[in-house]
Amino acid sequence: MNLLRKILFPFAILYGFITSIRNFLFDKGILKSYSFDIPIIAVGNLSVGGTGKTPQIEYLIRLLSPKHKVATLSRGYKRQSKGFVLADSTSNAEILGDEPFQFYKKFNNIQVAVDADRKNGIEQLLSQTNKPEVILLDDAFQHRKVKAGFYILLTSYGDLYSDDFMLPTGNLRENRSGAKRANLVIVTKCPSNLSLDEQNKIKRFLLRGNDKGKNQELYFSYVDYDDSIYSEDKSMKVSEIRNVDKLLLAGIAKPEPFFGYLQQENDVCLRYPDHHHFTEKDLLEIKNKSQNKLIITTEKDFVRLKGNIPKEQLFYMPIRSSFLSASENFDKTITNYVGTSTRNR
Repeated sequence: MNLLRKILFPFAILYGFITSIRNFLFDKGILKSYSFDIPIIAVGNLSVGGTGKTPQIEYLIRLLSPKHKVATLSRGYKRQSKGFVLADSTSNAEILGDEPFQFYKKFNNIQVAVDADRKNGIEQLLSQTNKPEVILLDDAFQHRKVKAGFYILLTSYGDLYSDDFMLPTGNLRENRSGAKRANLVIVTKCPSNLSLDEQNKIKRFLLRGNDKGKNQELYFSYVDYDDSIYSEDKSMKVSEIRNVDKLLLAGIAKPEPFFGYLQQENDVCLRYPDHHHFTEKDLLEIKNKSQNKLIITTEKDFVRLKGNIPKEQLFYMPIRSSFLSASENFDKTITNYVGTSTRNR
């Protein structure tokens, strides 16, 4: 913890008090939460950024879209539009935000919408002629105005919410007790060889002060990298480019694993803030430092860079969220919730 964060400790206490009062008012019904007659799954975290929400939403899309009409609803962080927007052929990353646009380009069998007001966004989706049967709320764990039917809480391995503190001293958006609202918890970005002993140790940490946690399902996932990189019109095996000099570029919260997976001795790495809007100056820097090398970036950054970097240079590395074990149990829990909720409508 750096010195400035320590100095701001009193503000963290105040912020924690304010968020606790807010949650208390929602819990007691003094502030109103709205429910909807449709399965709604909220995916989120207690901390700011970098827990792997996007790959987890994509996992749910792959799981549910073959049998259900699925829609995703996001805030559309740093988009240049306002209000409710439903993605269509005219949409881009500036209109939707990078992650929703990634969903839209990747999955042609779902609806993708953005609205900072999740209640309004859900109402707009349900007013469509082709309304969804399931809605996935992206980054909505603290959006108490809507009461989802199912909550998935993510926390990163090595940065567990149980070891964190409130903003601005730590990275928590609300008190650790907020974890009680989750139906299940996923520890993300684990080493793929994480032992059962270590998993049990983490489980004990997460259960501290959380009586409901004894009934919460707990899962461990890791980042599963593709064995190929992709451009607009071609792909290359990672094994082919492993020892080729390249420029690695990431504008995500925690890019170290991405760099670590691909980086070799002579590679150049460029790091930008999460959801970064690439300026002309940035693009010039990228082009100058790449010197016609391959440029490999994340899928989220690719949708913002495409069209600004020569397509023969620009590639992205897809990732997936994969479970260390018990993926069948996770799938069954989700499909049972959706199926039961749909039948009871």
